[in-house]
Amino acid sequence: MYTDRTRDHIARWYRSKRWQRLRASHLHREPYCCCPEHKGKFVEANVVDHVRPHRGNPRLFWNPSNLQSLTKHCHDSWKQSEELQDLRGCDADGEPNDPAHPWNQ
Repeated sequence: MYTDRTRDHIARWYRSKRWQRLRASHLHREPYCCCPEHKGKFVEANVVDHVRPHRGNPRLFWNPSNLQSLTKHCHDSWKQSEELQDLRGCDADGEPNDPAHPWNQ
C-alpha cells in the first residue's frame, strides 16, 4: 500500500512536535474514549485516532476535526479491523463496499 518513502514521511509526522502538540491538545479537550463500547462511561483515552484514515493525505492528517480519542485497545482492535476492511473493499460480512460492484447488480 505505502512505499518505504511514504511510510518514512508519515512516521516523521507522528514524531513531530506539531503532532505532539495537536495530540496533547486533542486529549485535553476530549480525554475519554469515544467508541460505542464506552458510550456514557468515562474511560480514559490514550490514543488520538484519525476518524477518516489519512493514508498519507496531509489535509486529513493535520485536520483537528478528523481526530477522535480512543483507548489503545479500541484503536488496535475494532478500528484497525474497520480500516483493513475498507482497504479490502468489503464490510465485516464480506459484502462489497462499492455499490457498483457486480455482486450488487
